[in-house]
Amino acid sequence: MPMKIKNLTIHGKTFLAPLAGITNLPFRLLVKECGCAVVCSEMVSAKGIFYNSEKTLDLLSSKKEEQPLSVQLFGSDTESMVKGAKFVETLNTASIIDINFGCSVKKIVKQGAGVALMKEPDITKSLLAAVRKATDLPLTIKIRSGWDNSGQQAFKIAQIAQDSGVDAITIHPRTASQGFKGKANWEIIKTLKQQLSIPVIGNGDINSVEDAQRMIELTACDAVMVGRAAMKNPFLLSQIDDFIRNGSYQTPTPHDIFRKMESLTKRYVEYFGEKPACKMLRGRLSWFVKGMPGCSAFRANLSKVISKNDALDLIKEFEASLM
Repeated sequence: MPMKIKNLTIHGKTFLAPLAGITNLPFRLLVKECGCAVVCSEMVSAKGIFYNSEKTLDLLSSKKEEQPLSVQLFGSDTESMVKGAKFVETLNTASIIDINFGCSVKKIVKQGAGVALMKEPDITKSLLAAVRKATDLPLTIKIRSGWDNSGQQAFKIAQIAQDSGVDAITIHPRTASQGFKGKANWEIIKTLKQQLSIPVIGNGDINSVEDAQRMIELTACDAVMVGRAAMKNPFLLSQIDDFIRNGSYQTPTPHDIFRKMESLTKRYVEYFGEKPACKMLRGRLSWFVKGMPGCSAFRANLSKVISKNDALDLIKEFEASLM
Protein backbone atom coordinates (compact mmCIF):
# COMPACT_ATOMS: atom_id res chain seq x y z
CA MET A 1 0.00 0.00 0.00
CA PRO A 2 1.66 3.29 -1.08
CA MET A 3 2.21 5.92 1.59
CA LYS A 4 0.26 9.16 1.32
CA ILE A 5 1.35 12.54 2.61
CA LYS A 6 -1.87 14.52 2.60
CA ASN A 7 -3.13 13.99 -0.97
CA LEU A 8 0.27 13.04 -2.42
CA THR A 9 0.87 9.36 -3.13
CA ILE A 10 4.49 8.30 -2.63
CA HIS A 11 5.57 5.44 -4.87
CA GLY A 12 8.38 4.00 -2.79
CA LYS A 13 9.82 4.22 0.70
CA THR A 14 12.95 6.27 0.10
CA PHE A 15 13.61 9.98 0.60
CA LEU A 16 16.83 11.84 -0.19
CA ALA A 17 17.80 13.97 2.82
CA PRO A 18 18.41 17.71 2.39
CA LEU A 19 22.17 18.35 2.48
CA ALA A 20 23.58 21.87 2.26
CA GLY A 21 25.87 22.23 -0.74
CA ILE A 22 25.05 18.71 -1.93
CA THR A 23 21.39 18.24 -2.86
CA ASN A 24 21.42 20.81 -5.62
CA LEU A 25 19.40 20.29 -8.82
CA PRO A 26 22.07 18.27 -10.73
CA PHE A 27 22.57 15.86 -7.83
CA ARG A 28 18.83 15.50 -7.21
CA LEU A 29 18.26 14.66 -10.86
CA LEU A 30 20.96 12.00 -10.68
CA VAL A 31 19.51 10.41 -7.55
CA LYS A 32 16.01 10.54 -8.98
CA GLU A 33 17.30 8.87 -12.14
CA CYS A 34 18.74 6.15 -9.89
CA GLY A 35 15.27 5.42 -8.46
CA CYS A 36 14.72 7.59 -5.36
CA ALA A 37 11.02 8.05 -4.49
CA VAL A 38 11.27 11.65 -3.16
CA VAL A 39 14.18 14.09 -3.41
CA CYS A 40 14.65 17.14 -1.19
CA SER A 41 16.22 20.51 -1.86
CA GLU A 42 19.04 22.06 0.09
CA MET A 43 17.91 24.16 3.05
CA VAL A 44 16.31 27.34 1.70
CA SER A 45 16.24 30.47 3.83
CA ALA A 46 12.72 31.86 4.25
CA LYS A 47 14.26 35.29 4.92
CA GLY A 48 16.24 34.95 1.72
CA ILE A 49 12.97 34.49 -0.16
CA PHE A 50 11.42 37.38 1.81
CA TYR A 51 14.22 39.71 0.67
CA ASN A 52 14.42 38.29 -2.88
CA SER A 53 17.99 37.05 -2.49
CA GLU A 54 19.17 35.83 -5.89
CA LYS A 55 21.38 33.20 -4.30
CA THR A 56 18.44 31.86 -2.28
CA LEU A 57 16.06 31.86 -5.23
CA ASP A 58 18.61 29.89 -7.29
CA LEU A 59 18.24 27.04 -4.77
CA LEU A 60 14.60 26.72 -5.87
CA SER A 61 15.51 25.81 -9.45
CA SER A 62 13.74 22.62 -10.47
CA LYS A 63 12.86 20.36 -13.39
CA LYS A 64 9.82 18.16 -13.82
CA GLU A 65 12.04 15.06 -14.04
CA GLU A 66 12.79 15.26 -10.31
CA GLN A 67 9.17 15.22 -9.15
CA PRO A 68 8.02 14.74 -6.47
CA LEU A 69 10.27 17.38 -4.90
CA SER A 70 10.27 18.43 -1.25
CA VAL A 71 11.50 21.98 -0.66
CA GLN A 72 12.93 22.53 2.81
CA LEU A 73 12.58 25.98 4.36
CA PHE A 74 14.37 27.19 7.46
CA GLY A 75 13.71 30.20 9.65
CA SER A 76 12.03 31.23 12.89
CA ASP A 77 10.17 34.38 11.83
CA THR A 78 6.54 33.55 11.10
CA GLU A 79 6.05 36.35 8.56
CA SER A 80 8.98 35.29 6.38
CA MET A 81 8.12 31.59 6.73
CA VAL A 82 4.57 32.26 5.54
CA LYS A 83 5.81 34.32 2.60
CA GLY A 84 8.37 31.64 1.78
CA ALA A 85 5.75 28.89 1.77
CA LYS A 86 3.40 30.93 -0.40
CA PHE A 87 6.19 31.75 -2.83
CA VAL A 88 7.27 28.11 -3.14
CA GLU A 89 3.68 27.10 -3.85
CA THR A 90 3.38 29.67 -6.66
CA LEU A 91 6.38 28.11 -8.45
CA ASN A 92 4.34 24.94 -9.08
CA THR A 93 7.48 22.79 -8.76
CA ALA A 94 7.36 21.58 -5.15
CA SER A 95 5.14 18.67 -4.15
CA ILE A 96 5.94 19.09 -0.44
CA ILE A 97 7.03 21.96 1.81
CA ASP A 98 9.27 20.80 4.65
CA ILE A 99 10.34 22.92 7.62
CA ASN A 100 13.74 22.37 9.21
CA PHE A 101 13.71 21.68 12.96
CA GLY A 102 16.93 19.69 12.93
CA CYS A 103 19.88 21.72 11.69
CA SER A 104 22.40 22.12 14.52
CA VAL A 105 24.88 24.37 12.69
CA LYS A 106 25.71 27.28 15.02
CA LYS A 107 24.85 30.09 12.60
CA ILE A 108 21.38 28.58 12.05
CA VAL A 109 20.77 27.95 15.75
CA LYS A 110 21.80 31.54 16.59
CA GLN A 111 18.94 32.73 14.37
CA GLY A 112 16.51 30.71 16.47
CA ALA A 113 15.98 28.36 13.51
CA GLY A 114 16.69 24.67 12.93
CA VAL A 115 16.96 22.64 16.11
CA ALA A 116 16.67 25.83 18.21
CA LEU A 117 12.92 25.73 17.46
CA MET A 118 12.66 22.49 19.43
CA LYS A 119 13.20 24.55 22.61
CA GLU A 120 10.28 26.83 21.68
CA PRO A 121 6.97 24.93 21.63
CA ASP A 122 4.88 28.12 21.69
CA ILE A 123 6.73 29.65 18.73
CA THR A 124 6.54 26.30 16.95
CA LYS A 125 2.79 26.09 17.46
CA SER A 126 2.07 29.56 16.04
CA LEU A 127 4.60 29.18 13.20
CA LEU A 128 3.22 25.84 12.03
CA ALA A 129 -0.39 27.02 12.29
CA ALA A 130 0.41 30.07 10.16
CA VAL A 131 2.32 28.11 7.50
CA ARG A 132 -0.40 25.44 7.42
CA LYS A 133 -2.99 28.15 6.77
CA ALA A 134 -0.81 29.75 4.07
CA THR A 135 -0.39 26.73 1.79
CA ASP A 136 -2.42 23.81 0.48
CA LEU A 137 0.70 21.79 -0.30
CA PRO A 138 1.55 18.78 1.88
CA LEU A 139 3.47 20.12 4.88
CA THR A 140 6.16 18.16 6.73
CA ILE A 141 8.84 18.86 9.32
CA LYS A 142 12.25 17.29 9.99
CA ILE A 143 13.29 17.12 13.63
CA ARG A 144 16.04 15.74 15.85
CA SER A 145 15.55 13.97 19.17
CA GLY A 146 16.07 17.37 20.81
CA TRP A 147 18.67 18.76 23.18
CA ASP A 148 18.99 15.69 25.41
CA ASN A 149 18.87 11.93 25.00
CA SER A 150 15.34 11.42 26.28
CA GLY A 151 13.52 12.30 23.06
CA GLN A 152 10.87 14.17 25.06
CA GLN A 153 11.30 17.35 23.00
CA ALA A 154 10.84 15.34 19.81
CA PHE A 155 7.62 13.80 21.12
CA LYS A 156 6.27 17.22 22.20
CA ILE A 157 7.13 19.02 18.96
CA ALA A 158 5.79 16.12 16.89
CA GLN A 159 2.45 16.21 18.72
CA ILE A 160 2.23 19.99 18.23
CA ALA A 161 2.99 19.48 14.54
CA GLN A 162 0.33 16.82 14.10
CA ASP A 163 -2.23 18.96 15.94
CA SER A 164 -1.30 21.93 13.71
CA GLY A 165 -2.06 20.04 10.50
CA VAL A 166 1.43 18.87 9.55
CA ASP A 167 1.08 15.86 7.26
CA ALA A 168 4.25 13.84 8.04
CA ILE A 169 7.36 13.99 10.21
CA THR A 170 10.96 12.96 9.61
CA ILE A 171 12.97 12.17 12.72
CA HIS A 172 16.77 12.03 12.93
CA PRO A 173 17.22 10.65 16.45
CA ARG A 174 20.45 12.35 17.42
CA THR A 175 20.66 15.26 19.85
CA ALA A 176 21.52 18.81 18.85
CA SER A 177 25.00 18.48 20.35
CA GLN A 178 25.73 15.18 18.58
CA GLY A 179 25.64 16.60 15.08
CA PHE A 180 26.42 13.48 13.02
CA LYS A 181 28.53 11.85 15.76
CA GLY A 182 27.68 8.89 17.91
CA LYS A 183 24.81 6.55 17.17
CA ALA A 184 21.25 7.42 16.17
CA ASN A 185 18.71 6.14 18.72
CA TRP A 186 16.19 4.30 16.57
CA GLU A 187 14.02 3.53 19.63
CA ILE A 188 12.91 7.18 19.49
CA ILE A 189 11.63 6.61 15.95
CA LYS A 190 9.70 3.58 17.19
CA THR A 191 8.09 5.51 20.06
CA LEU A 192 7.23 8.44 17.82
CA LYS A 193 5.57 6.14 15.30
CA GLN A 194 3.46 4.61 18.08
CA GLN A 195 2.33 8.05 19.26
CA LEU A 196 1.38 9.63 15.93
CA SER A 197 -1.29 8.94 13.34
CA ILE A 198 0.55 10.73 10.50
CA PRO A 199 3.43 9.12 8.54
CA VAL A 200 6.83 8.97 10.23
CA ILE A 201 10.02 8.87 8.14
CA GLY A 202 13.14 7.49 9.82
CA ASN A 203 16.58 9.02 9.29
CA GLY A 204 20.05 8.34 10.68
CA ASP A 205 22.74 5.65 10.28
CA ILE A 206 21.34 4.15 7.07
CA ASN A 207 24.47 3.15 5.18
CA SER A 208 23.21 0.02 3.47
CA VAL A 209 20.08 -1.73 2.25
CA GLU A 210 20.21 -3.93 5.33
CA ASP A 211 20.31 -0.88 7.63
CA ALA A 212 17.12 0.45 6.03
CA GLN A 213 15.39 -2.90 6.40
CA ARG A 214 16.38 -3.12 10.08
CA MET A 215 15.10 0.39 10.76
CA ILE A 216 11.72 -0.38 9.20
CA GLU A 217 11.44 -3.70 11.07
CA LEU A 218 12.45 -2.17 14.42
CA THR A 219 10.49 1.07 14.27
CA ALA A 220 7.59 0.41 11.83
CA CYS A 221 8.41 3.77 10.22
CA ASP A 222 6.59 4.48 6.96
CA ALA A 223 9.71 5.33 4.94
CA VAL A 224 13.42 6.01 5.33
CA MET A 225 15.49 9.09 4.53
CA VAL A 226 19.08 8.66 3.37
CA GLY A 227 21.66 11.44 3.35
CA ARG A 228 25.42 11.03 3.31
CA ALA A 229 25.37 7.40 2.12
CA ALA A 230 23.63 8.51 -1.09
CA MET A 231 26.61 10.71 -1.93
CA LYS A 232 28.85 7.72 -2.59
CA ASN A 233 26.09 5.39 -3.79
CA PRO A 234 23.14 7.18 -5.44
CA PHE A 235 21.79 3.74 -6.36
CA LEU A 236 21.25 2.94 -2.66
CA LEU A 237 17.73 4.36 -2.54
CA SER A 238 16.43 2.22 -5.40
CA GLN A 239 18.25 -0.78 -3.91
CA ILE A 240 16.35 -0.22 -0.67
CA ASP A 241 13.01 -0.04 -2.48
CA ASP A 242 13.83 -3.16 -4.53
CA PHE A 243 14.71 -5.09 -1.39
CA ILE A 244 11.51 -4.02 0.39
CA ARG A 245 9.40 -5.02 -2.62
CA ASN A 246 11.19 -8.15 -3.81
CA GLY A 247 13.61 -9.26 -1.11
CA SER A 248 16.60 -8.74 -3.41
CA TYR A 249 18.53 -5.94 -5.10
CA GLN A 250 21.22 -5.46 -7.71
CA THR A 251 24.66 -4.01 -7.03
CA PRO A 252 25.66 -1.39 -9.64
CA THR A 253 28.45 -2.43 -11.97
CA PRO A 254 31.54 -0.24 -12.46
CA HIS A 255 30.06 0.62 -15.88
CA ASP A 256 26.90 1.92 -14.17
CA ILE A 257 28.93 3.98 -11.72
CA PHE A 258 31.17 5.58 -14.34
CA ARG A 259 28.21 6.51 -16.53
CA LYS A 260 26.62 8.32 -13.57
CA MET A 261 29.90 10.12 -12.93
CA GLU A 262 29.87 11.33 -16.54
CA SER A 263 26.23 12.35 -16.24
CA LEU A 264 26.88 14.33 -13.05
CA THR A 265 29.87 16.06 -14.65
CA LYS A 266 27.80 17.25 -17.60
CA ARG A 267 24.92 18.38 -15.40
CA TYR A 268 27.21 20.31 -13.06
CA VAL A 269 28.88 22.13 -15.94
CA GLU A 270 25.52 22.96 -17.53
CA TYR A 271 24.06 24.21 -14.24
CA PHE A 272 26.99 25.96 -12.51
CA GLY A 273 29.25 26.86 -15.45
CA GLU A 274 32.51 25.11 -16.30
CA LYS A 275 34.92 26.78 -13.88
CA PRO A 276 32.79 26.57 -10.70
CA ALA A 277 31.59 23.09 -11.64
CA CYS A 278 35.12 21.75 -12.03
CA LYS A 279 36.11 23.05 -8.59
CA MET A 280 33.13 21.24 -7.09
CA LEU A 281 33.66 18.06 -9.10
CA ARG A 282 37.19 17.68 -7.73
CA GLY A 283 35.57 16.54 -4.51
CA ARG A 284 32.24 15.19 -5.73
CA LEU A 285 33.52 12.61 -8.24
CA SER A 286 35.76 10.96 -5.66
CA TRP A 287 32.66 9.90 -3.67
CA PHE A 288 31.72 7.35 -6.31
CA VAL A 289 35.04 5.47 -6.43
CA LYS A 290 35.87 5.12 -2.74
CA GLY A 291 37.40 1.69 -2.16
CA MET A 292 38.18 1.00 -5.81
CA PRO A 293 41.78 0.04 -6.70
CA GLY A 294 43.70 3.19 -7.62
CA CYS A 295 41.13 5.59 -6.17
CA SER A 296 43.80 7.62 -4.35
CA ALA A 297 45.62 8.40 -7.60
CA PHE A 298 42.30 9.23 -9.26
CA ARG A 299 41.46 11.61 -6.42
CA ALA A 300 44.87 13.28 -6.74
CA ASN A 301 44.38 13.75 -10.48
CA LEU A 302 40.94 15.23 -9.89
CA SER A 303 42.58 18.14 -8.06
CA LYS A 304 44.03 19.28 -11.42
CA VAL A 305 40.74 19.22 -13.35
CA ILE A 306 39.97 22.59 -14.99
CA SER A 307 37.52 21.65 -17.75
CA LYS A 308 34.62 19.33 -18.49
CA ASN A 309 36.76 17.39 -20.95
CA ASP A 310 39.49 16.99 -18.33
CA ALA A 311 36.98 15.38 -15.99
CA LEU A 312 35.42 13.14 -18.64
CA ASP A 313 38.84 11.99 -19.88
CA LEU A 314 39.96 11.23 -16.34
CA ILE A 315 36.83 9.15 -15.72
CA LYS A 316 37.42 7.14 -18.91
CA GLU A 317 41.09 6.61 -18.05
CA PHE A 318 40.28 5.39 -14.56
CA GLU A 319 37.57 3.06 -15.87
CA ALA A 320 39.99 1.62 -18.44
CA SER A 321 42.61 1.04 -15.72
CA LEU A 322 40.21 -1.29 -13.89
CA MET A 323 39.62 -3.57 -16.88
